[in-house]
Amino acid sequence: MLSDNAAVSDAAARAAGTTEAARLAAVARYDILDTPSDGAFDRVVALAAKLLRAPVATVSIVDADRIWFKATHGMDGVAEIERAPGLCASAIQQDEPYVVTDALTDPRTAENPLVHGEMGVRFYAAAPITTSDGYRLGTVDVLDTRPRQIGQDDLDTLRELAGVVVDALELRRSAQLTLRKERRARSQMERITSALQRSLLPPSLPPVPGLEVACHYHAASPAEVTGDFYDVFALGGGRWAFFLGDVTGHGAPAAAVTSLTRYTLRAAALHSQDPAAVLAELNAALLLDPNVPQHCTVLFGLLRPESTGGFEITLAGGGHPPALRTHSASGVVEEVFPGGMLVGALPDAEFESCRLHLREGQTLLLYTDGLTEARPGGEFFGEEGLKAFLASNPGASASEQISELTGLLAGFDPGPTDDVALLALSVKSTAS
Repeated sequence: MLSDNAAVSDAAARAAGTTEAARLAAVARYDILDTPSDGAFDRVVALAAKLLRAPVATVSIVDADRIWFKATHGMDGVAEIERAPGLCASAIQQDEPYVVTDALTDPRTAENPLVHGEMGVRFYAAAPITTSDGYRLGTVDVLDTRPRQIGQDDLDTLRELAGVVVDALELRRSAQLTLRKERRARSQMERITSALQRSLLPPSLPPVPGLEVACHYHAASPAEVTGDFYDVFALGGGRWAFFLGDVTGHGAPAAAVTSLTRYTLRAAALHSQDPAAVLAELNAALLLDPNVPQHCTVLFGLLRPESTGGFEITLAGGGHPPALRTHSASGVVEEVFPGGMLVGALPDAEFESCRLHLREGQTLLLYTDGLTEARPGGEFFGEEGLKAFLASNPGASASEQISELTGLLAGFDPGPTDDVALLALSVKSTAS
């Protein structure tokens, strides 16, 4: 059974351990250990040395087993020393400045290695760096190699400089917390944006008998919803519809227009066999909604399989860049441009359509202008650059062409500043 004195000593030891654990937690809270030099702290030690006429000054943080120097003056090349026995470790044991006027004769420091070692410390004065909740993280201190006295004004100066360090630590921590909150908010917003963007695009394209269909969507910014869209869907009787387009603007308004556009096109295609009439219906829907300030560009097509193989395509345009048809036999890249005006801009807008046949060995590419308006290496990519790229491999199927374009986009430096949507169609090979 412990004696009363032993029990008291044991309780005191436990209390001291708890207090030190809390102090070390406060040190960790400021995330300052082993950080690079900082001008604010460097100025503090320069001022301390100048105002107190001392050759050496430091901003020291007391860690579990070391004294780490956030800033030093007159002590180059020393980043840390052992904590025990240490002057700073003693200085943080009290609220008031810790002063040693002659370390050789002071019983607290007479055996200290800093006194008898290379530094030859004889004078030491330190003010604790004390947080608002009372934890002493370390010290602002000055050292000299000769004994000396220190007046109250100099002690007050040390206290003020220690307060400056606390303020700098608080500002730094506040900035870190703000940055972390912003990163969390940005990450959450990007997740929401990504989910919203996915909801505006089909999760996958349906299989179309005899046709290979491939797509790709490249987001210029993960934090912002934009208005590029595409879709492929069945109309019954072996007929299919497809479209690709781009809504002006970004964010929630563009997302609202994109959603309205997709579902209006799907609904209109079910009761009209004329793609131009489908775009006219979309135009009317966008103009009727007072909450829709944006307009869009669209290519809308109808697919019908032909008995001789391949597909007949009727393609209508609403102010969108032309589709590109590649021919594997000749290597020609042909523009398919039905024309037509912007959708949702004018009540009397006119839309045009054209008819073409997609045969084996041909691929039809629809794209948004984020691709052609990109400036990799500072050079405008443009429609001619896209045509040249497609012509370099005219025999590519839909999936091969999309794969090549995806690799092209990944190599753009800088990348496209606008989103890019791609949709490619090719007739499946009949070769066994």
